[in-house]
Amino acid sequence: MRNLNGMKSILTGVFVLAGIAILLAGVFIIGGKDKTFKKSVVINAVFADVNGLAKGSNVWYSGVKIGIVKKVSFVDKGVLVSFSIEEEVEQKIRKDTKVKLSTDGLIGNKIVVLFGGTAGSPEVENGNTLLVENGIGTEEIMATLQGNNQNLLAITNDLRVVSKALAEGKGTIGKLLTDPSLSNSLQATMATLNKAGSNAQVLTANLSNFSKKLNNEGYFLNDIATDTTIVASLKRTASQLNEMSQTATAAVQNLNATTAKLNSNKSAVGVLLSDETAAVNIQNTLANLQEGSRKLDENMEALQHNFLLRGFFRKRDRAEERRIKDSLKTADKK
Repeated sequence: MRNLNGMKSILTGVFVLAGIAILLAGVFIIGGKDKTFKKSVVINAVFADVNGLAKGSNVWYSGVKIGIVKKVSFVDKGVLVSFSIEEEVEQKIRKDTKVKLSTDGLIGNKIVVLFGGTAGSPEVENGNTLLVENGIGTEEIMATLQGNNQNLLAITNDLRVVSKALAEGKGTIGKLLTDPSLSNSLQATMATLNKAGSNAQVLTANLSNFSKKLNNEGYFLNDIATDTTIVASLKRTASQLNEMSQTATAAVQNLNATTAKLNSNKSAVGVLLSDETAAVNIQNTLANLQEGSRKLDENMEALQHNFLLRGFFRKRDRAEERRIKDSLKTADKK
């Protein structure tokens, strides 16, 4: 019996020692996983709002977990967060490195993220306080998404109203979609524009051909454009035409002045043209002169038959005959 009891005591001791060994092994494994037994330095940061950050939250740098949050406490200027980082990565963290809050996934736990820092800045030391950059939190993202959803809903409602108006044929576009006459008119307009475009192409081709002809030597317009002699001649001709135009203008002015004088009662011609009494008197005078000339011819005829003057007229006739004969002889000699 004593041996049996002693055996039970030994087994009980063995099981107790095995349990203690397993417990210690578990503690070391968990401690190694959480890096509890590694050397670290404590860094501080002051946030205005930690948005649910708690003790034990992870600290990340360049996507790698480098520490955990040790303490979250209130201070005068906000909330003081103290977190430890592994001593082996201390040399990578600089004093100008910044701190911000983020989440482990879209709706995960809050974490502390370190970023930035320049190589020229000193390495961070135990107890240093880093600058905080306030990023956009989950609440702000959700609020923005909510605002975007409301805007999208408003746009959808507007599109529904517009599509309904178009379907009912309201507005210009709605009438174009539902009224066949407007559609036909639009097609006719497009056909007209197409025809006008074709005519414009033909006109452009004709202008191109005309411009090519201008470059051909011997063509009149080419000669005008290239031959300085023709251009000078045209300039002289234009100058002469200008002088002729000025002369013609002066002649017309003089003719107008003469016409004005002729129409005036102060000149003799004007009186003859405008005064009927003077015209009648002149006609009477001409008639009297004609009558006097006729009577003078009758008197001369009577004198020629008078015996007293008959010898005079005969001598005159013979002298005229001799003069004519002498003239004829002189002409024949020549």
